Amino acid sequence: MRSVKFLMAAGAASLLLSSAALAADMPIAPPPAYYPPPPPQEFGGWYLRGDVGFSNQRVRTRDFYNYPTLLSLNQTSSFDTAGIFGVGVGYQFNNWFRADVTGQYRGNSNFHGLDLTSYTDTGTVQRGSDTYSASKSEWVALANVYADLGTWWCVTPFIGAGVGASRVTISNFTDIGVNGTAAFGAVPGLASATSASKWNLAWALHTGLAYKVSPNMTVELGYSYLNLGDGVTGPLVTKDGFTTNHAMTFKDITSHDLKLGVRWNLESPPAYAPPLMRKG
Repeated sequence: MRSVKFLMAAGAASLLLSSAALAADMPIAPPPAYYPPPPPQEFGGWYLRGDVGFSNQRVRTRDFYNYPTLLSLNQTSSFDTAGIFGVGVGYQFNNWFRADVTGQYRGNSNFHGLDLTSYTDTGTVQRGSDTYSASKSEWVALANVYADLGTWWCVTPFIGAGVGASRVTISNFTDIGVNGTAAFGAVPGLASATSASKWNLAWALHTGLAYKVSPNMTVELGYSYLNLGDGVTGPLVTKDGFTTNHAMTFKDITSHDLKLGVRWNLESPPAYAPPLMRKG
């Protein structure tokens, strides 16, 4: 009986030793695979923008229909600085290309002009001067494209161009003229015009620097050269009530704009999620 128990104990010990050896020979399961997070995206879909700034405007010439014999001896003109307020919506396609559509209201800019003139009247050369004043404002809509030229220390220089339409309004126009020679005496005259608006093709060139404050907000310091087209007044009326139903035209109005803008990214960078694992 004792020998049977001994044999059973020896068999159990042998079985345990065999199982331990088999377990030692089995391979250890590798740890779960590690997937590094994707690199952060530097571009991201739709954005809104807002801009404020000021303009520095010029006009090439002023034309009036009935001065075929007028020779301008000296012509000076200038616009006062005016505010610019704009909004827009755009899309960032990749790290270097984006596009947006913008709308601007450009506030009233006072105009000052002076002509020293010489003209012929019944064969006699007459000399005189005209002093002009007016105010001007615009609505501008542009479709723009931009190229971002790389980023250094969160600063991205960019260039761009835009095309669209402008609605130029000229108001409060007056023309105070002094005509005549010294022999005949100076004869003052006054003409004024009602407000009028004109739609034009507009185009712009852009450049500037953008600073990425956060993944969702970028601040821009930008410069734009903007061609606004022509502006016209209403019909000119003299102080005596005489009118020829013709207007003064402001030809080729351009502006050098300096603006501070903000872009808000509407699509935040996606949160990291491990890749999907499929069986089979």
